[in-house]
Amino acid sequence: MAPKPDIGRFWAKVEKTDGCWLWKAARDLNGYGRIAYAGKEWKAHRLAYTVVVGPIPEGLTLDHLCRVRHCVNPAHLEPVTNRENLLRGNGWAGRHARKTHCPQNHPYDEANTYRMGANGRGCRTCAREAMRRKRATRVQG
Repeated sequence: MAPKPDIGRFWAKVEKTDGCWLWKAARDLNGYGRIAYAGKEWKAHRLAYTVVVGPIPEGLTLDHLCRVRHCVNPAHLEPVTNRENLLRGNGWAGRHARKTHCPQNHPYDEANTYRMGANGRGCRTCAREAMRRKRATRVQG
């Protein structure tokens, strides 16, 4: 059995604060820490979680609950599906999923919302008003 690589080199690159444990070494273009360990390239937060908590469950990804990409504190990491991670985030999908009203301030509730494709939604009130305007121009024109 081969000896385990020294994890001390990893922890030497971490600044522990009261909250986040900040990665102080190399980061990728998205701001996630990177390190070579045991002959493999790791994202630093994934290695920290694996060392402290255990393996990341198959099919899940780690969500940074603190929203700090170079944080490696396992207490700030939660295994979730990729979809859940995207919806919780501050990207396009997450921001739009959290909207409760359309741009004209009509509620996105069960009675006033229809599905557009797999992930889209539309406002029934706005759609009815648009159809009324379209019909009005057709009759007059």
